[in-house]
Amino acid sequence: MQSIPVDTARLGVLRCAIAPEAKISNFETQEVKKDRDGNTIYTVAVTVRQDGRRISVIEIAVASEPKGIEEGQILKVTGLTAFAWAMGDRHGISFRADAITPVPSTSVPNKTGGA
Repeated sequence: MQSIPVDTARLGVLRCAIAPEAKISNFETQEVKKDRDGNTIYTVAVTVRQDGRRISVIEIAVASEPKGIEEGQILKVTGLTAFAWAMGDRHGISFRADAITPVPSTSVPNKTGGA
C-alpha cells in the first residue's frame, strides 16, 4: 500500500462534520481497532472545501482520541497521508493523520451603533 503525503494548506477550509468516533474493526463483537502500539484508532469526518469547488467529506483516522473537537469546528490536520487500497472489486482512498486539533475561534467584537 503506497502512502501519499497530503498538503493540507492546499485543501482549503477543513471543518468537522462528525465528531471523533472509535473505529470498529469487528461489527459483530463491537471490537475497536487499535494501532501497533495499542492505541484506539478514532475517525473524524471532515469537510473539505477549496475555493470555488463543492464540498467533499473525507474520513480521517488518527491514533488516540482527538480532544476538544465538536461538529462545525474548523480543524488543523497534521501529517495527513492518503493510502490507495483495493480488496477484490472494491477500491478507494483512506486517510490517516498524526493529529487533528481544533482551531481556536477568533471572536469578532459586536459592532452596534449607539451614541
